Amino acid sequence: MRRSATPDVVVVGAGMIGAACAEALSAAGVRVLVIDRDGPAGGTTAAGEGNVLVSDKAPGPELQLAVASRAEWDVVRDRLPEPVADIEWETKGGVVVATGDPGPLTAFAAEQRAAGVVARVITPAEAFELEPLLTPRVTVGVHYPDDAQVQPVLAATALLAAVRARGGEVRSGVTALGIRQSGGRVVGVDTSAGDIACGAVLNACGPWAGAFGAAAGTPIEVLPRRGMILVTAPLPECVRHKVYDADYVGAVGSRDADLQTSTVVESTRGGTVLIGSSRERIGFDDTIRVRVLRELARKAIGLFPFLGDVPVLRAYGGFRPYAPDHLPVIGADPRVAGLWHATGHEGAGIGLAPATGRLITEQFLGLAPHVDPAPFRVDRAAVIAV
Repeated sequence: MRRSATPDVVVVGAGMIGAACAEALSAAGVRVLVIDRDGPAGGTTAAGEGNVLVSDKAPGPELQLAVASRAEWDVVRDRLPEPVADIEWETKGGVVVATGDPGPLTAFAAEQRAAGVVARVITPAEAFELEPLLTPRVTVGVHYPDDAQVQPVLAATALLAAVRARGGEVRSGVTALGIRQSGGRVVGVDTSAGDIACGAVLNACGPWAGAFGAAAGTPIEVLPRRGMILVTAPLPECVRHKVYDADYVGAVGSRDADLQTSTVVESTRGGTVLIGSSRERIGFDDTIRVRVLRELARKAIGLFPFLGDVPVLRAYGGFRPYAPDHLPVIGADPRVAGLWHATGHEGAGIGLAPATGRLITEQFLGLAPHVDPAPFRVDRAAVIAV
């Protein structure tokens, strides 16, 4: 594709969602320019675990998007340029366990199976076969073979490399300040590096999407939700799947602003073990809270007792984009023609990115959508006042 001085779309945000949207648009022949005030994958994406999950979502629009996205990951990976194609993709599967009443977890799995998810209820003995170091307090488990993991920074930068290979551009250190309009439609974006003429603007600013929406004169209700992760020293193989306790599902879907923690444990290709997860709505306060880290460690040891003797290498946190009704915001803004949004995925952005990029592209080109876009529309009551 030849470079053009006037891109069809300027994507604001070079994280996972912005990169996936840019990649899908460019694969369809759309001229794309991606800008970011910092650089590729420098914000929420860098603070993620790389989850590609169908196991943690109740039947409904988000699960439908997750199932579609899990399939789309295979399509997108095949489009990546060979030099950057290794994004540490692992189809390790997930194991969810309960250590108390098995009823709620088995009922949740039954609902997911009815929605088309492969969710195999397993006995404690079968859980120990999959994960020999689990606590003996396990009462039931569910095996999700379709859960996967990816290295999020590698994935986002690979997607942007694909954009460049097709003639698109990625500019770091450029802050979007607002949009320019003429006759009620977008004609450009104002940036710290000057005005950029374009046919459309995509707001993929993650937890900062609300601020950009306000700057553009089209506010949306997207809030930051803080999450923390512990990283152990490298170990021999000890955790084979993504393993979490049944409380995780409730924490993911909660709208509570107070601190919530649940246990998620998984190994990386480098041998470290990632321990999460926490959720807390505290604005953009990035203070490291020791009590949060202690809670994560305590719960992780309860699930895998051997972790009590493992040193912690580091801890990190990040902000996830949270919409009040716990659904992503994907689509055109009805208030200004040519303004689009792709945000609000909270901690599921890595997994949901390919389907989000495809859905944005389908709507932008007027194609039939592969999933129903209505639940994610911008003009719903939880996102903007209509």
